[in-house]
Amino acid sequence: MPTLERILLPTDGSDGAAVATEHALAVADRFDAELVVLNVVDERSLDLGLGEDPLRERGDAIVAAAVERADAAGVPATGEVTVGVPDRAIREYAAARGIDLVVIGTHGRTGVRRYLLGSVTERVVRLSDAPVLTVRPSDDDRYEPYERLLVPTDGSERAAAAADWARTIATAYDATVHVLSAVDTATLGFDVRSDALVASLEAAAETAVEELATTLRDDGIEVRTSVEYGPPHGAILDAVGENDVDLVVMGTQGRSGIERYLLGSVTEKTVRTCPAPVLTVRTAGSE
Repeated sequence: MPTLERILLPTDGSDGAAVATEHALAVADRFDAELVVLNVVDERSLDLGLGEDPLRERGDAIVAAAVERADAAGVPATGEVTVGVPDRAIREYAAARGIDLVVIGTHGRTGVRRYLLGSVTERVVRLSDAPVLTVRPSDDDRYEPYERLLVPTDGSERAAAAADWARTIATAYDATVHVLSAVDTATLGFDVRSDALVASLEAAAETAVEELATTLRDDGIEVRTSVEYGPPHGAILDAVGENDVDLVVMGTQGRSGIERYLLGSVTEKTVRTCPAPVLTVRTAGSE
């Protein structure tokens, strides 16, 4: 199973970053992991005539506040301010420092202090080699332990990689895992929606769900399963609401062709709209 020893928290001091901080601290505490706090001074802001020193000073204050919050929670933490293009700087920093997990909010400040907007988060999700836990601000920003997980699967290697992380999280939290696969016949086009093809998709979905459920149950994890019909993004959101899910764990891409259940765009839609935190896992060599 994956190990979780170093967690990276990119922060711009926004409300969204503050919510991500609470999740990062809770996960770090659960896994006895080190928290690394990072503030990125957007180098493009310097082209607008803004001085680097004031931006670094502000970044230092943001990082110091997060590290102080970690100290109060008993979580070992260090911090750093760097200059660069935010999403690239976050990814490069994570790769260089051996980060096991990036925790990031889906929204940040606007205007010239646009460090952690959704678009930046989505690029980190799409391209980061390290798994990324995204936290979306909501009406209720309290951290809740991850006791009910949802794992969408299409049977692909990327879905299997996400399942490995689900196993790690579920074991640490003694959580129940809901395994879901979606059969979306609408993507096939009207002319090719034959009964035989639909039956083939249903069988593939059921196999993917049962294979994953079996591996999780072998580790003593409580598992529930379902095969739903319709667009995967909608099926995921419905399952989150119906099962009071605390965390969605999914791969960033799925298979191609008629088995294309979990497209990268589906993951990005889920990250953008899901009320629960989403942990995305990208396998090596994904494009």
